[in-house]
Amino acid sequence: MCGIFAYLNYNVSRERRYILEVLFNGLRRLEYRGYDSSGIAVDADVPSCASSSSSTAVPAYAGASPLVFRQEGKIENLVRSVYSEVDEKDVNLDAAFNVHAGIAHTRWATHGVPAPRNSHPQSSGAGDEFLVVHNGIITNYEVLKETLIRHGFTFESDTDTEVIPKLAKFVFDKAHDEEGDVTFSQVVMEVMRQLEGAYALIFKSPHYPNELIACKRGSTLILGVNELSGQNSGKPFHDVKALTTNGKPKELFFSSDLFAIVEHTKNYLAIEDDEIVHIKDGSVSILKFDHEKEKPASVQRALSVLEMEVEQIKKGSYDHFMQKEIHEQPHSLTTTMRGRVKDSGVLLGGLKEKEYLKTIRRSRRLVFIGCGTSYNAALAARPFVEELTGIPVTMEVASDLLDRQGPIYREDTAVFVSQSGETADTLLALDYALENGALCVGITNTVGSTLSRRTHCGVHINAGCEIGVASTKAYTSQIVVMVMVALAVGSDQISTQVRRQAIISGLSNLPSNVSEVLKLDTEMKELSSSLIDSESLLVFGRGYNYATALEGALKVKEVALMHSEGMLAGEMKHGPLALVDENLPIIVIATRDACFSKQQSVIQQLLSRKGRLIVMCSKGDASAVCPSGSCRVIEVPEVADCLQPVINIIPLQLLAYHLTVLRGFDVDQPRNLAKSVTTQ
Repeated sequence: MCGIFAYLNYNVSRERRYILEVLFNGLRRLEYRGYDSSGIAVDADVPSCASSSSSTAVPAYAGASPLVFRQEGKIENLVRSVYSEVDEKDVNLDAAFNVHAGIAHTRWATHGVPAPRNSHPQSSGAGDEFLVVHNGIITNYEVLKETLIRHGFTFESDTDTEVIPKLAKFVFDKAHDEEGDVTFSQVVMEVMRQLEGAYALIFKSPHYPNELIACKRGSTLILGVNELSGQNSGKPFHDVKALTTNGKPKELFFSSDLFAIVEHTKNYLAIEDDEIVHIKDGSVSILKFDHEKEKPASVQRALSVLEMEVEQIKKGSYDHFMQKEIHEQPHSLTTTMRGRVKDSGVLLGGLKEKEYLKTIRRSRRLVFIGCGTSYNAALAARPFVEELTGIPVTMEVASDLLDRQGPIYREDTAVFVSQSGETADTLLALDYALENGALCVGITNTVGSTLSRRTHCGVHINAGCEIGVASTKAYTSQIVVMVMVALAVGSDQISTQVRRQAIISGLSNLPSNVSEVLKLDTEMKELSSSLIDSESLLVFGRGYNYATALEGALKVKEVALMHSEGMLAGEMKHGPLALVDENLPIIVIATRDACFSKQQSVIQQLLSRKGRLIVMCSKGDASAVCPSGSCRVIEVPEVADCLQPVINIIPLQLLAYHLTVLRGFDVDQPRNLAKSVTTQ
């Protein structure tokens, strides 16, 4: 749940000031992954022989000693702190380096409170002989810590990460005592042999100046390559090693995701689990670690070309990323459906007819698995998936499935939904389903993610970059993708042909309907001002819009920091009715579908209890849902009932956004949350 970043320039002169700014900007792009604290490490100047005296302590290494900076709070706190310390220490920011390796980290706290001592880079101790930035959790850190303490190491932080650089120093010292020499990759390989858990790591050491090593197991890590000669810009390369051994000027990057490298290069490599990527002398070598083997195998990997523009990761004319992403939904939905929705049906290249669709149709059941917003999107899809395919659908929260060790059968199709494709609980549930022999389908927004690589087949939602921590456009695109999956799987059923054609027609008009509902922006801002002092909010939905109620309440909870609950309207009389009074705001979703009359009854019962109602209805239905005119009404365009959740969630997203702004909270980086949940 943290963001790690590294920058190495080779055969090109870069001033220390420039290097610092590259690292800072990398962290800014990754800050949505965690913003409790941050830190960086760069090289100090190499002391000249003339300036050294016999009375001066000789460092344990030949390279420049690292300059390490750590600070609690957001990235800008670190930036101010670094430039203040640089002035105090009289560090020359204009010093140029032909080769230099710097590392950086932004933290979402899991072990230890946000504080400089718990920030990364974590150190091996005095002299900073080994420095590590880490995303993930080391599950056996307590055992390793006890062992290292017995060998004389002292610990300063409360983190699980600190055992890693100290373990590296222990391995290094032991190898030097016994063999006299050890390579950087050998040290890292032995460290990996001792670690348990999920991690992405970047190592820096003055024992190995101008080198970086990265490795991963279960957490995302990207290598970016920018050859400055310009001859290969934007072209795919067959072998990363062939490119990087040519001695030409280049910049190399490690990053937790692609957002942080897109402004530097479009040539990237998604590092695989148990790969050790070693940058030395401008060359990249990749080794495959295997617990069973003493020596790792050398691996050849191809670079991919990133299909992303810098403009996609900027706010543009909007004040916040969440605001931008809400208003991008007509475009993101168009992109999601482009080339897939035809007049005669749906074409999904990731679900090949002969290989996978036939297997899905024969499934005993479909098991939808996700967390948070992705779970809600799958829940919204359940009714029409069952209707169009005739296959029973079971819903599973990924963590609960793992806790229960719930049954997954070979005859099941397990559908995993994740915006990032890196959610830890979802990936562990995927491993569980694979072990049990189920066909695994992935639905994700991230090309090359772990989910997309490990599942048998799947569909990318193509919603574009989503940087705001609270998911908005990915949610609506996930629903639309699952509509298309249901249409594809059920395409062999003659009895649903008319229904399927009506939905396909509705999909074609959906972006224009979303544009229409976005015109409620001002109205939702006015509504949010009336709710600013409320302590709680209830949202009632049923049928297709039960998931809408859950997701709308989640958005308010996530960003506006207001207690809010989405509830099944059919359960209102079984407890929640006790909460109703004239002060508690209640949103009831009552758009036209098979449950409309039941929602009318719910509204009447709430009004009889003097409930403070806000009713969302289809255009022209205001008098039908609230004949007395005693409640506030939000009218939205009417679309096919199974597509209505895409329309209905948007006013609630706008409400959550404006409520957060008016309450003075951070919209894009809500308290205690991070975008990609890569820890259990």
